[in-house]
Amino acid sequence: MSKPIAADVIIIGSGPVGLVLAMDMAMRGVDVVVLETRTVGEAPSPKCNHVSARTMEFLRRLGAAERIRKVGLPTDYPQDVVFCTSLTGYELGRVDIPSADKRGVEIDGPDGWWPTAEPPHRANQLFVESILMEQAIRMKNVRVFNRTSYVKHTQDHRGVRVEAEDLITGKTLEFSGSYMVGCDGGRSPVRKSIGSKFFGTDVVQRVQSTQIMAPGLRELASVDPAWMYISANPRRFGTVVSIDGADRWLIHNYLYREKDFDEVDREWAIRTIIGLDDDFKFEIISNEDWIGRRLVADSFRDRRVFICGDASHLWIPMAGYGMNAGIADATNLSWMLSAVIAGWGDPDMLDAYELERQPITEQVSKYAMDIATRSFDQRGHLPEAIEQPGPEGDAVRKEIGQSLYDVNVNQFCCGGLNFGYFYDNSPILAYDGEEPPAYTMYDFVQSTVPGCRAPHVWMPEGDPLYDRLGMGYSIVRTDPDADVASLLAAAEARGMPIRLVDLDKATAADVYTKPLTIVRPDLHVFWRGEMVPAKPEELVDLMCGKSRIKQKNIA
Repeated sequence: MSKPIAADVIIIGSGPVGLVLAMDMAMRGVDVVVLETRTVGEAPSPKCNHVSARTMEFLRRLGAAERIRKVGLPTDYPQDVVFCTSLTGYELGRVDIPSADKRGVEIDGPDGWWPTAEPPHRANQLFVESILMEQAIRMKNVRVFNRTSYVKHTQDHRGVRVEAEDLITGKTLEFSGSYMVGCDGGRSPVRKSIGSKFFGTDVVQRVQSTQIMAPGLRELASVDPAWMYISANPRRFGTVVSIDGADRWLIHNYLYREKDFDEVDREWAIRTIIGLDDDFKFEIISNEDWIGRRLVADSFRDRRVFICGDASHLWIPMAGYGMNAGIADATNLSWMLSAVIAGWGDPDMLDAYELERQPITEQVSKYAMDIATRSFDQRGHLPEAIEQPGPEGDAVRKEIGQSLYDVNVNQFCCGGLNFGYFYDNSPILAYDGEEPPAYTMYDFVQSTVPGCRAPHVWMPEGDPLYDRLGMGYSIVRTDPDADVASLLAAAEARGMPIRLVDLDKATAADVYTKPLTIVRPDLHVFWRGEMVPAKPEELVDLMCGKSRIKQKNIA
């Protein structure tokens, strides 16, 4: 057998999670190979229609955000969510969401207040994944092997060895690396190979998803344009998503009492959800029957092998937090793996990945589960009068429309879910005893409490603070007299990348409350203080994952 193909990290799966992981590590100088069973350019599942604000912040650092904002809906197309009896029926209510060209201008609605340079963007995974792949394969440190299937792996203290199959020739390929990451979906062979098991709720709901081309549908609709239509009538409950603002649509038909997908005629369900009869013609591009679950893996790691994204957690994609949660996994793991490979990070640092990400995914999945359960309950209580003209129908529509709005508004305007979460049990955070602010799916408060997302502020020059932060650690200083020379010297001695960013107190707008704040590479606050500790090398050791000293000793 020929010599194995060598890399620092072997990634299984080239969906958005695997690609972001590969790109982020490549930007940090890590050599990556990606194994993917699909052919080049083969379309992914179109289920994900939303790129969260937090994901857009990460993609901005990778140089991909601007391209992604140019795909999906036209910039002037409303991104509203409408509740209706069908697209040709009655409008029941509406969540007002600014179009892309109105972001930063219209701030009065529930979705206009985002504290970020990169608010959420409605773009289907079809477009997003294509852009990420195009960018990834141009990077010198990324090699993608299409039509290549993971078979098995072995590992020891020196690294990982992977056996794969070339699906075109049938030949066996071998790869070697320091680490391996399974980004290979809900049925993940990698997860199974490391003995990790899902726990949670195995069946939350069954969904028929269909991508269609339907010229003229927009003109036939009786409700005003929107990004998503939640269609609720006594016969069917579903969603209709505008993929391109024109003729391409994604329709989810939610099964209610049915236990088998074959119990529901797909085309009948589509016509019932959109409100058109057999005379209206459309073309089915693709379809997928899937089961929504709430499952989290009991382990995210076996020594040198990790799992990310759907391989480590599955849930109903409420709030769009399927793909987006996976990308958060990737950006968390990427910098730690890169640090260890570069030599300045201690291998103990890698313990933080599971300790940080598993509790968050468990929490997010519960948010999604709550919305799914409440929505499920609504489907069984839709009276015939909801489609009747006149005062009686108006009263029913008003009541149900308000109920649909109340249950769903926060998942479409989920600032807290994007920016409020924090890591509270990590070996590489310098906690100082202050509790992070509480948050909901909608609300949160920007904070420099260690473990929180570093607060966003606009610089006087008009760029966001995040653009000034480095790919390594960053010191945000609001007092120019605060001496950081000893800390910079300790970091240099360790070989740890760190950048000093001066921030005017007025610019900080009371969110950077300490003269010094250290921000991790994943944009979470590591430490804050009035001055550099007397022993800065201890702080640097903790930043590198080397020391397990109690954080209270670093002040």
